[in-house]
Amino acid sequence: MKKIILILVVSVFAACNQTQKEEVAIEQEVALNETPEVKRELPELSIYNLPSTWTTQDNEHIQLEDLHGKVLVMVMIYTSCKAACPRLIADMRNIERQVPAEDLDKTRFIMVSIDPETDTPQRLHSFAKENEMEDDHWMFLRGTPEDTREFAAVLAVSYKKISPIDFSHSNIISVFDEEGVLVHQQEGLGVDNTETVEAIKAEVSN
Repeated sequence: MKKIILILVVSVFAACNQTQKEEVAIEQEVALNETPEVKRELPELSIYNLPSTWTTQDNEHIQLEDLHGKVLVMVMIYTSCKAACPRLIADMRNIERQVPAEDLDKTRFIMVSIDPETDTPQRLHSFAKENEMEDDHWMFLRGTPEDTREFAAVLAVSYKKISPIDFSHSNIISVFDEEGVLVHQQEGLGVDNTETVEAIKAEVSN
């Protein structure tokens, strides 16, 4: 009887040991077949190289690199503006309407505030709601005055405070590819945006 029990124990141990070996072999095979994810180096001129942190209209903190993989359409405004900014917003909406619906999830239309002191996340959220810009492809950003100034320099946008509530500023809409590289700019208010729309479509289809 003892011999039978011993034989059973040895058999069970051998079976378990064989199972463990098979599991290890399978894990090793899977590991060998897995291709490690290699993080691609960003282009030198990519805005994703900027280390700045921004706050959205939903009070979420992001870095520009979090938008990697999207085609970006960006403009710098401030919400209390009564002159140029409403027209820039209208231009952005006009461009958005011309982008095919199936491409909107690959695109982000971004308004960057040049007046972060006034444009709190709560103010930006209200502004987005007032202007019916609450879909996922719309985004409002505010940063520190230093980061805002640095970003404006990248876009070749100049701005200057001319009164406690007013700024003079450039009227430029910029398009960036999925790698964060500037590919197109349009300057002015109410200008023909055909080239801008074509630039967006071209980048989305790449």
